[in-house]
Amino acid sequence: MTDTLGRARAGDEQAFRRLTDPYRRELHLHCYRMLGSVADADEVLQETVIAAWRGLPDFEGRSSLRTWLYRIATNRCLNVIRDAGRRPVEPVPPFEPPEPTRRGEVTWLQPYPDALLPEATAVRRETIELAFVAGLQRLPRRQAAVLVLRDVLAFPTDDVAAMLDTSPAAVKAALQRARAAMAPGRRGAASADAQPAPPAGSPAERRVARRFAEAFAAGDVDGIVALLTDDAWLTMPPAPHEYEGREAIAAFLRASVSWRNGRRVDLEPTRANGQPAFLCSLEGADAPRAHDVLVLTLAGERIAAMTRFLDAGIGDDVRRAAP
Repeated sequence: MTDTLGRARAGDEQAFRRLTDPYRRELHLHCYRMLGSVADADEVLQETVIAAWRGLPDFEGRSSLRTWLYRIATNRCLNVIRDAGRRPVEPVPPFEPPEPTRRGEVTWLQPYPDALLPEATAVRRETIELAFVAGLQRLPRRQAAVLVLRDVLAFPTDDVAAMLDTSPAAVKAALQRARAAMAPGRRGAASADAQPAPPAGSPAERRVARRFAEAFAAGDVDGIVALLTDDAWLTMPPAPHEYEGREAIAAFLRASVSWRNGRRVDLEPTRANGQPAFLCSLEGADAPRAHDVLVLTLAGERIAAMTRFLDAGIGDDVRRAAP
């Protein structure tokens, strides 16, 4: 390690890659959690690597290399959140949708393909699910950073304080506020009495996903609604329309199915954010490509949330990431 670090400091790019490559996947996931966008995470990871290369001669080793890289990545993310106009263009629906329950704020949210998850790092499912990532986007930026660094990545309080150029007391206060905001039952968090999702890849998960896919592809609104929890949500980033409850979701789905005019939707199974997902394409489309991505959040053997990402480019990115 010392020899490799010395060569990297002297300008050996291969040595630098040997030092930093083991951390790239986990750093990318960290940037995604902070930013909610795979595209933004790609850019910030690249900026982090460049900054680390340029700053390596000044790295004094008072922290681990991993901690130092996280410090760079976290502060780059905070700069993006502070400076960027995070409001993508709202798509124009091809039909007149019913009045939404509310208009969402986190319209830049994107799915994270499971194929990109770190291989050597244990990733707790609840820390990558869409509800958790969306909840982080609603927190003040430094509270989000503290919550991820302390509760997800388990960095010590003193290390987090050094990363953020603040005091341990400030870190503890921010963590307390962030935990309260993300507590069960709060907006962006799971319901306090929600059933846990079935294990990933389990027969129960596959059963629900299969029943949903069959109903959705056939335009069977009643079949979809029968799978929903009473307080289920339908969201569609980057569109701000959000629908809560079976009745509201059914009204939207009926409008959507009517617009299909008998055309079938093809669903290709995949995974994103540790959850079952589908690449969706409409029968008769001009090109054989994924038009969007639909991610299911399960509660027991029911569907607590459907998140449909209405950007064709995202579907293509998820397909490319698949093994």
